[in-house]
Amino acid sequence: MKLYALSLFLHLTSVTVWVGGMFFAYLCLRPAASSLKPEQRLPLWEAALGRFLNWVGIAVVLILLSGLYMMMAMGPANTPWPIHAMAGLGIVMMLAFGHARFASYRRLRRAVQAQNWPDGARALDGVRRIVAFNLVLGFIVIALAAAIRG
Repeated sequence: MKLYALSLFLHLTSVTVWVGGMFFAYLCLRPAASSLKPEQRLPLWEAALGRFLNWVGIAVVLILLSGLYMMMAMGPANTPWPIHAMAGLGIVMMLAFGHARFASYRRLRRAVQAQNWPDGARALDGVRRIVAFNLVLGFIVIALAAAIRG
């Protein structure tokens, strides 16, 4: 039972890092940085996202491993449908994260290094869209988790 409690702790902590970070980036940092000139705003985003995406990469691995462990501990046949829904949405979120990390962010980093502000702005907009999408899915997953306990 102690391993299950540890898995649940790692799962919830990782979800908090990921969803909380997206909330902060989208609803706090984005509006605050919007008044900066592109040559200030885009390097700020490139640096902040680089750190954040590395932490989310760790969180994704922990979410996946802890979630699989907890589902196996419950027994797949005994796992309530909201948990299956959470797992499915989590996989979609992980795929979107992968695109943001390995495609959009790379384009942003290259554009910032080249000081190509129009390309950087387009790449950042791609990340923004993925974050908005994943933030909505993250809130749905949290609502599903609450529904299990309710």
